[in-house]
Amino acid sequence: MSLMPYAGGSGSSLPTPVPMLTGDNYTTWAIKVEANLDAAGLWEAVVPAEDAAAAVITKKDKQARAYLLGALAEDLLLQVESKKMTTEVWSSLKARFVGADRVRAVRLATLHSDFELLRMESGETLDAFAGKINGMAARYAGLGSMLDDPAMMKKLLDSVPDRLDVAVAGMEQFYDVNSMSFEEALRRLKAFEERLR
Repeated sequence: MSLMPYAGGSGSSLPTPVPMLTGDNYTTWAIKVEANLDAAGLWEAVVPAEDAAAAVITKKDKQARAYLLGALAEDLLLQVESKKMTTEVWSSLKARFVGADRVRAVRLATLHSDFELLRMESGETLDAFAGKINGMAARYAGLGSMLDDPAMMKKLLDSVPDRLDVAVAGMEQFYDVNSMSFEEALRRLKAFEERLR
């Protein structure tokens, strides 16, 4: 994966390089591009504010469109080069990778199945498994849905290896796990695991 630095003009600059958009990294790509454009004050070109002046949006649009086009692989660039506004480029890419409502629903169902089947492998660290769960949450967000803390925490607590069953039982007995955050549950499990060592 190659990174595309932004060779900005005299206006706002986008300090963080973004990975090239390919067919299988849209969700993470979109998160990074949105953050970069927002940090540079250019996100208005994608989602204009109601009270924004047309001249300001036009100026921002050119910079934001140039940034987006610079972060596309050649085949994708050729598909959106006729789009003259940043919102059109963004909408076209989103429609292609997130898809119509039916495709989105099927992708969500598949993702839900993958989430249900997700298990912590023997020898896998808590951090690595938590990373997988957070990755799933990001994929849900990319499809316009949400994987909430209770679901993430339930998956974590139900999937830990036998050596951590005592910690899970203690957490369930002494804490309101329904109001506990995913990060707090992870911290408690890691502390217990550290004590076992």
